[in-house]
Amino acid sequence: MQTQFDPPSGTRDFLAAELEEREQAFGIIRSVFLRYGFEPLQTPAFERLDVLLGKYGDEGDKLVFKILRRGEHEASGEADLALRYDMTVPLARVAAAHGSQLPSPYKRYAMGPVWRADRPGKGRFREFVQCDLDTLGSASLLADAEALCAQHDALAELGLDDFTIQLNSRRVLSGLLEAFKVPAELGTGVLTSLDKLDKLSPGEVVAELAGRGLAEAEAAELVTMMTAPDAVDRIRAALKPSEEGVAGLDEVDGMLSLVFPQVPQGRVVFTPRMVRGLSYYTGPIWEVRAPGVPGSIGSGGRYDHLIEHLGGPDTPATGSSLGVERILSLRPASAASRRGRLDVAVTIMGEELARESFSIAGAARSAGLRASVYLGSSGKLGRQLKWASDQGARWCLIYGSSEQQAGAVTVRDMVSGEQAQVPLDDIGGYLARAAAVAGA
Repeated sequence: MQTQFDPPSGTRDFLAAELEEREQAFGIIRSVFLRYGFEPLQTPAFERLDVLLGKYGDEGDKLVFKILRRGEHEASGEADLALRYDMTVPLARVAAAHGSQLPSPYKRYAMGPVWRADRPGKGRFREFVQCDLDTLGSASLLADAEALCAQHDALAELGLDDFTIQLNSRRVLSGLLEAFKVPAELGTGVLTSLDKLDKLSPGEVVAELAGRGLAEAEAAELVTMMTAPDAVDRIRAALKPSEEGVAGLDEVDGMLSLVFPQVPQGRVVFTPRMVRGLSYYTGPIWEVRAPGVPGSIGSGGRYDHLIEHLGGPDTPATGSSLGVERILSLRPASAASRRGRLDVAVTIMGEELARESFSIAGAARSAGLRASVYLGSSGKLGRQLKWASDQGARWCLIYGSSEQQAGAVTVRDMVSGEQAQVPLDDIGGYLARAAAVAGA
């Protein structure tokens, strides 16, 4: 059988240029999260299966990547572990296990790969990176607003300016179910179907709701109200008799009043049809949408009882997550993506000069620059200058027999083509001064 060299479906290899672009983006996100006072947390790539299942709803549980038992139990075909589906449930487990060691409130961020047993497609992967921040131990809307604003600021600093944050509350949705007298046993399924209004036509969603047991007339009325141009006004009116619904509207309005001074006008919008499929949300929820991108590029919400569900104390919690893969596809090209592999390329003009040339490269690195000697077999200067150009080097250092006799190095500026002879003992200082002027 012929060996396949492509990575598994839904995963990718990242070569240097793309990986550096990603790392720069992660650095920007991390700096914003730190600015808001969140501290880092790292958890294992896999968790016990019972920790993950039952936290993501029926649809989400189907996408958990299970790990079969190992060793003598391998033949059973049973799973006891699973790759992490998100960063939130592992955080809840940490809080349940180490709560007494954590500050209160506990503000943490986590960045790393997660896995979904999903069908791969354009912009949809089985392995991808999530950048999360969460606050545990605060029931205040200020914590929700802070999570949303930190997420917004990270996107803005990544260079995105055309996105909208859709805001809702699970309590608004619960109030709608109450107003439409949806039986409790149908509630989760009805919300799952309503969550598909961005993917399916209203008629298809009505049919799916009817298939779940909701009367077709009620299903049609509910879908019509949620997709109407004046949906916000209709839903506000429909929720007046519902105490839960009114409380949800208060959450939404409170969030809007907190974030409006810190984000551009129209950036955060009350969107009653936005559901968020994960079953652990209990209060404000939001999704970040960008034109031309299927699905969301970020999300968040309050999940007050998840830690208790895992066996820990009943702890209020809220947080947000960024879908980095989709964000990077929208991000303007940065200076980092145009930067070469090296700042300084050093020639090897003969075997007898290799040791001194190697030391010259070391002096360049001591000056804080990226430097390497030529590792090819050809000693021709033209070939080595081409190598320096291919590496994107700003300077090529030429050290041949004439430079050795003069105790100097010829520094060629690869941008201007100008050359200068620099004393060997000053090469590090010269390069540091030149880099400061060039902004390298």
